[in-house]
Amino acid sequence: MPAIERRARRVVITGLGLISPLGNSHASLWESLSTRRSGVGPIESLPAGALPIAFAGEARQFSGGIEDFGPLDGEHKKSVRKGLKVMCRECQMGVAAAQLALADAGLGPSKSDPDRTGVVYGSDYMLTVPEEFTAGILECMRETCRFEFSQWAPVGMGKMNPLWLLKYLPNMPASHIAIYNDLRGPNNSITQREAAANLAMGEAFQVILRDHADVMVAGSTGTRIHPMKAVHAALSEELATNGHDPTKAARPFDLNREGMVLGEGAGAVVLEEIESARRRGATIYGEVIGAGSSAAADRNLTARRDVALINATRAALRQAGLEPSQVGHVQAHGLGTRKGDVEEARALREIFGQHFERVPVTAAKSYFGNLGAGSGTVELIAGALALTHNHLFPILNYETPDPECRVAAVTGAGAEPGENFINLSVTPTGQASCLVVKRFRA
Repeated sequence: MPAIERRARRVVITGLGLISPLGNSHASLWESLSTRRSGVGPIESLPAGALPIAFAGEARQFSGGIEDFGPLDGEHKKSVRKGLKVMCRECQMGVAAAQLALADAGLGPSKSDPDRTGVVYGSDYMLTVPEEFTAGILECMRETCRFEFSQWAPVGMGKMNPLWLLKYLPNMPASHIAIYNDLRGPNNSITQREAAANLAMGEAFQVILRDHADVMVAGSTGTRIHPMKAVHAALSEELATNGHDPTKAARPFDLNREGMVLGEGAGAVVLEEIESARRRGATIYGEVIGAGSSAAADRNLTARRDVALINATRAALRQAGLEPSQVGHVQAHGLGTRKGDVEEARALREIFGQHFERVPVTAAKSYFGNLGAGSGTVELIAGALALTHNHLFPILNYETPDPECRVAAVTGAGAEPGENFINLSVTPTGQASCLVVKRFRA
């Protein structure tokens, strides 16, 4: 029996959705990037002095109300509103970004085959906010005005919301998105901190290539603006301390950078098999052509972020069929830390070799800080918009080149994005991910 010839499948981006310090639409994101408007400012969501930092990239336009979830019909709106009480802020941002992406793609309920439509979503580790325990703790202090641990099980725990744990499970964004939109295809959740975004989008890309789905909602959600997460960051990572002008605190690759800025946000894209998108007459923002990932550490388990980035990028370029010299630009991780930026620049020099000083590099975190797992998807959306508008946004606050990371930083208007870009993310523990997106040519 002759072998069946299988047509090579292609995957395009047909929907964009985000919740970010630069607004909750890709139009507001691009307007801010184009006009060099920072989304970093004094913290408003937590009491002054409660955290080791005084400023952050907050998603100030996101209230968590049903109006933040885009256009929904009556039953759809009722379902989402009912579920809000079992979503923490990270879950709410993630679900909202996905709903906005689906609306942007023109894919509401019953607009696609539910059995051929799935979800892959990334997140940070999720932590309960202290307020969840307040009522129970107070109950355990009623008699002595001191917390009595022996009273927690019999009286304190009963004062907690019985569904509190559902609010903080990292698989809940993907679950909610699938339930609200009746998406019965492949469903997965990835918890790899900053690397999770490209990992989620990369897995969704591979699912469609494998012909296990025709449409996938992929994205990520995260926050570093959280009482415990901010303390974790202060104890283990480099944080910017320039409190005089918060808008200048995030300075990726600049000689005078001090550290990262904490932020919050989420992003989602609709990935679709090209023939499905053409049949619908969908708007196409770009084509995903490669994905790669890697984890690297030395014998003492110290992260080798440069090695992980090199491995992930080379794997993605290999799948994309591109030589390093053919890369149009880099959407860098650009964390703004002393060590992290040097390691990323070292990786880029190794990847691009003699072309290192020619490939433009930009870093969207300079505008909004580190959104945790949410960063990578918002940065990919920024790259797709750069292809759409055919110009690159500059790195904000890049003033003095650092000899240790002399990347080809985009500093002014007019830089061209090229025909494609690589989107890079890496965690402090050495897990890296890369996605390659090219301009769509009909």
